[in-house]
Amino acid sequence: MKIYRQDFQVLSSDVDMSRSLRLSSLFTRLQEAAIAHTIDLGVTRDKTLDQGLLWAVTQYRAVFHRLPEYDEKVTLLSWPGKTMHLYFPRYFRLVDTGGIVLFEAVSLWVLIDQATRGIIFPESHDIFIKETVTGNELPLPGRIRRQEPNDSISFTVPYSFVDLNGHMNNARYYDIAVDNMPSEMRSRRLRELSSEHIGEAQLGDVMKIGCAASEDSFYICGEKEKPVFRIKFLFE
Repeated sequence: MKIYRQDFQVLSSDVDMSRSLRLSSLFTRLQEAAIAHTIDLGVTRDKTLDQGLLWAVTQYRAVFHRLPEYDEKVTLLSWPGKTMHLYFPRYFRLVDTGGIVLFEAVSLWVLIDQATRGIIFPESHDIFIKETVTGNELPLPGRIRRQEPNDSISFTVPYSFVDLNGHMNNARYYDIAVDNMPSEMRSRRLRELSSEHIGEAQLGDVMKIGCAASEDSFYICGEKEKPVFRIKFLFE
């Protein structure tokens, strides 16, 4: 089995005011691990980025047991699932120094054409990733049902949120979500989240951000002319 492993220590820049790992920091780590392992498996940038092909995540499902804290040493594990036509599943697990699972996730990735922004067929570019099976994989993420927001704000994508793909980086949506959720929810234990990246938000785009909160959940979405993203949080 080919499993990617990365040991790291949680830095002060990785955490929020409660000293817990910030969601945007966590999902940035997942993104970098996915790219690094894909390169290790032979799909190098000369086959993708240098050919005008970009990796983009479309969905996440994540289960939280405990968020690591400032100065804690943890290990991130990642491995690919079986490619499904256009979609590349990828799994993640974060463990502490005792091997206790803190977090686990499954994601779906696609390759898009930098010029047309359309999804490409990987086999037409001779891109193949062999799957690894551990037997403990989370079920693949499903679609998030649209909810009618209770509140909405306008958000303009700033330069600092745009990545090398030329669109707002997926991890930045979690910053928007945490900034706009009810303050009492930030102190509650997050149990699970699902996210769906439906479209792109580019530099200067204006999104309508809608939110809806219940006793144990928080929903946030972003739309331009069409939907851009949806995230659903479930709390203890």
